[in-house]
Amino acid sequence: MSDRTLPPEALDARAAALRERFGLADDDLPIALILDLARDVANGVARPAAPFSAFAAGLVAGRAGGSPDDVRAAVAAVTELAAGWDDRP
Repeated sequence: MSDRTLPPEALDARAAALRERFGLADDDLPIALILDLARDVANGVARPAAPFSAFAAGLVAGRAGGSPDDVRAAVAAVTELAAGWDDRP
């Protein structure tokens, strides 16, 4: 394992540090949802598209109001786009 690879439990500590630093609530960083988004985009589009798409989902959710529902809706839309990526005309 490289020194840049985090085990799953280390993400909890990283999320806690981000929440503390930026005053975020527990449900502001849905780790499983974010990881699922990255996986779906990496598999459906390309690996480098995953962080870019996660950023776009966050931007869209923030502009929509930033609630947990806004985050889930943005992630669902980005994931849907990734699922149909190979079917584009």
